[in-house]
Amino acid sequence: MDLTANNFLLFAARNYTNDYCESVDEFHDDLKKIKYIKRLFKKYSNDGELRERLILNHLVVLYNVFESESLTEMLKLKLSEYDSYLKTFLFYLNYWNDANDTTPMDTKIIDALRKI
Repeated sequence: MDLTANNFLLFAARNYTNDYCESVDEFHDDLKKIKYIKRLFKKYSNDGELRERLILNHLVVLYNVFESESLTEMLKLKLSEYDSYLKTFLFYLNYWNDANDTTPMDTKIIDALRKI
């Protein structure tokens, strides 16, 4: 199934791998982490405040409960306006799988991640 904005929720549900999920609310709580990351990227874009550890924590949790390649597609769709930020974090975590992509990485994020 190809991911689109119209089938995002179905795509996410099909690729959700949390064996310990006990309710639909828990699934939606996990999806909200994408919105949290978007807010953190927006704050970084507007104010220059980078909360790299919090972003990494959200990403790690997401990659623990979704199939990795599918989650990468989901993140690219939902965070497309912040693609250089996303690429930098996913490259750091070894989840960026598009060798032909020419999106530049953010140097400030690279520097922050190197310090971790």
